[in-house]
Formats: sequence, C-alpha cells, structure tokens
Amino acid sequence: MPVVNDVHSRLNPTTVPEVLRPETTEELRAIVAMAVARGQSLAVCGGRHAMGGQQFASGHALIDTSSLNRPIALDARRGLLTIEAGANWQQIIRATHDLQPGGISWAVRQKQTGADSLSLGGSIACNAHGRGLRFPPLINDIESLDLITPDADLISVSRTSHADLFPLVVGGYGLFGIIARATLRLTPRRKLRRVVDIIDLDDATSAFWRRIDQGCLYGDFQYAIDPSDDSFLRRGVMACYQPVPDDTPIDSADAGLPKDAWLELLTLAHRDPREAFRRYSLHYLASHGRVYWSDTMQLSTYIPTYSSWVEASLRDADPHPHAPSHSIGAARRRSVPRPHPDRSLMITELYVPPGELNTFMAHARRILRQSGVQDIYGTIRAIRKDTESFLPWAKDDSACIIFNLLTEHTSAGIERTRKACRALIDAAADLGGSFYLTYHRWASREQLLRCHPRLPEFLKHKERHDPRHVFESDWHRHLRRTLHGTGLTPPGTRSCSSSLPRPAVPSFPGSPRTQS
Repeated sequence: MPVVNDVHSRLNPTTVPEVLRPETTEELRAIVAMAVARGQSLAVCGGRHAMGGQQFASGHALIDTSSLNRPIALDARRGLLTIEAGANWQQIIRATHDLQPGGISWAVRQKQTGADSLSLGGSIACNAHGRGLRFPPLINDIESLDLITPDADLISVSRTSHADLFPLVVGGYGLFGIIARATLRLTPRRKLRRVVDIIDLDDATSAFWRRIDQGCLYGDFQYAIDPSDDSFLRRGVMACYQPVPDDTPIDSADAGLPKDAWLELLTLAHRDPREAFRRYSLHYLASHGRVYWSDTMQLSTYIPTYSSWVEASLRDADPHPHAPSHSIGAARRRSVPRPHPDRSLMITELYVPPGELNTFMAHARRILRQSGVQDIYGTIRAIRKDTESFLPWAKDDSACIIFNLLTEHTSAGIERTRKACRALIDAAADLGGSFYLTYHRWASREQLLRCHPRLPEFLKHKERHDPRHVFESDWHRHLRRTLHGTGLTPPGTRSCSSSLPRPAVPSFPGSPRTQS
C-alpha cells in the first residue's frame, strides 16, 4: 500500500490503501457516496503541506483534490472569483488575470506566505492568513462554499445558507465535508512600494503602527537567528508595503529571492546564521523603494525538497570547512565535520497580545538557547481578531510569531523539538496568548484546553454532523484520544485495509490512483 507524507516536515509517513484523484465534482461525490455505502472513512489532501496529520488518516483511502483546479467565473462588478478548491495559489492568481482580459482590476487579498502550492481548500480548512497588517484570517475573504457533506450531498454554505456550517467548515480542518468550490472576495489590485527598516524588536510594534498610519497594507519582521549573538530574536528586517499612485512604474525584479539565492541563504542559515541574517538584510535593503503588484508580491520561492539539497550542500568536501563565509555562494562549498541524520523544519506558530511581544521573545530566546534547537528562520506578523469561525486561533488582535525549528528525524531529535514547542506554548499562554493547532501534535491536553477551550464543543459538532466519521484524519483521532481517551474508528465504520476484497472507494476513468 502507498505511504504518503507531508512535503515540509516529512514527519507524517502514513500508510493508506490508495490515493484517488477525482477530476470532477461528480466523481468526488461518487467517491464519498461509495464510502458512505461501505461504512468507510476518507481523508482529503491538497498540497500536502499540513504537518499535524489533518490531511491523512492511517488505513483509509486518501482523496487528492489537486486535479480539481479549474476557475469557474469572475464577477467583475462585485469582485468575486469562483474556482475549484483544489487550485493552488499560483493557479488562483493566474485565474484572476486570465478572467480579466480587459485589464486586471481585482486581485486576491491574502494568501499564506512561504509557499504557493497550498490548495485553496486546505487554506480554507485551516483558516489561513498572510502578511496583512489589518486583515483577519481568510474566513473574512470567503463569500461562499460548495460543500460535499458526509451524506454525499452538494450544498452551498455561506453566512446566509447553511449558516451553522460556515463557521465550522472554515477553520474546521476538513472534518465537516469536502470543499469542492469556493467563491473568494477579491480586493482592488494595487501597486505597492516596499519600505525596509533594520530595527530592534523594542521598536517593532511602534514601527508597525507608524507604517499602518502611513497606509501600509502588508508587512512582517524577519528576526536574527544566531543564538550566540545579542541580536538573536531581537534585531530584524521589517518590510512593509505602501500603496502608490497607479501610474508608478512596476519594478522588473521579483519581490522574492530567486530559487538559487534562497537555497544558498538556507544553507548559510544552517552553517553561519549570523552571516545569513547579514546577507538577508542586505538583500532587503537593496530592494527598498521597489514597486510591486499587490497580488504577485505575495508569491514565494519554496522548494519542497530544499532540506535534502541543504544536507547535500553541507556535506560537500571542502579543504577548509571552518573558514568563514564571505558570500552566499560560498555556502555551497562549506561542509560539516560529520554527516547528519535526516532533518527538516518543523513550524510552530504562537500568538500573544502586541504589548507582550517583547516579553514573549525574551522567553523564546531562553527556551531555544537552553534546548539547543536551531531556529533556521522566522517572522513576526500582525493578525486581526477572527469573529466568525467556531474555533478561532486569532481570538484577539495579536502578534503572530513563527519559528522554523530544525528537527532531526530521530526519537531524541523529535523529542527535543517537542519539548521546545511545548515550552513556547506555555510562554505564550502565560501572557494571554495561544498557538496554532495543527502544525504539530505535540501540545499537551492542558495546553489544548487552555488555549482552545472550545475544542470539546467542536468535537461534539463533529459527532452531530458526521457521526459515522466519513471524513477522518489522524489529527482528529489524536485530538479525541488526547481530550477524551478515544481516537479509534467509531462503531459502524470500517478501516480500509488491504484485507478487504474490494478497494476502499471506486477508481474512475481519468482519475488514476497514485502510489505516492
């Protein structure tokens, strides 16, 4: 049977009977209907970036929605884009351009930062956010959804139709149905000038407010990552984006780093984090004043296999392995004294009241230094309160702090990162903050209930809307087991094991199974 995994941390190898790739909504409904008839459960994935297990269910068939990526319509009067939910963000942005042949006046408002191949359905299921300085999470940008329910019905879900489901599906991590299509609220496309400051954390909050008062729409603060330096988690590159007149020329350079430069910077971050931050700062300072479009500015360079590339680069022979780096390109030639086990970056994301940011970061410095876990890169962003979803992670206006923690794929390495993540969660919670639920499954029962007190009620809604667990995930099982001591398949639902005489769900012509 195929083994699937997430593409970022690679810490979720999951055995499934088969992977199905429906190409139409009708095929997708038929798969769900067959699973219902056989009393079997399904998991649903898009870009496979989620790291907490919400897109996989061990022993159950996996639906890959990436072929469901077609644009349906763009309402130029109201600024609404309808598109199939398997589309990734590059495809979504391309669709907004293609559907406005007379001139692009509408654009997406926000997307996740750091990767573009995440699916729209996955972004909605986790209620994602971007670099907006004044935006709530993605739920604010959703007009309506076409949802396949646990009964294989296709229904429209919005704030006025099946309104009880809307706050559960958005930010419901795929447990209440499969999003087949979504209608996004677009925003006027703007030209934005990048404004760059290299500042200390003590000044970051007031600097963000100053930039907001100046009209900046987007921004973040990328902090220094060398734990041996006083600048660690204190000094940072603050880049904000300010609207400019429509006749301002667009800069020809991309907003992000080219692929090779990004990979080389990542290599340097492993080898010489102080130099990596210096080089990164120089790159951003050189781009100060450049003008970009508000939608394509949000696209990112991301290479799913970059950690393997970094490991190979770090192991390259070098006659002077401890010589200092003098350029990003020199990082390719550096080596480490001995081979490393397989490693990857595990993301954890914390939220604290803006006034508590400095206190939290002081705790984070201590935690990471004491744990020895290396933070390869990270950012601080702003998020506005989510007043709509049932299980909001943005319960208040917050500073959002993201860590990419280098994790060895050994029991000791994983345990080291797990302890660091738990300590960071406690540090945020003690300040009235919270954490993002599904980057990992390392939070304790006490932390889950302290930071997300509506989780027990959320699970009750799951049982009411999907008592047969037609839509299942390893994250949901973990949650039930952690909170209630139960995480097994519910009565009346069969695991799709290889011992079954028939496949878990039907395969359709043109929808091949993949052994991925």
